[in-house]
Amino acid sequence: MMAEPLLVNRTRFTSSLKNELMASFNDLAAETRIPKSRLMDEAIEDLLKKYEKKNG
Repeated sequence: MMAEPLLVNRTRFTSSLKNELMASFNDLAAETRIPKSRLMDEAIEDLLKKYEKKNG
């Protein structure tokens, strides 16, 4: 059995995407050479800012 890597600055969570978004997401990660986890961080930060403006 393989040990789970220790995550110090990250929290593991599970989610899912629409099927039609997955290919474009994979392409973006490959083209930019940015890990998907960093792309997800950026997307969630943008989403939080968007809703902070609406609720604030």
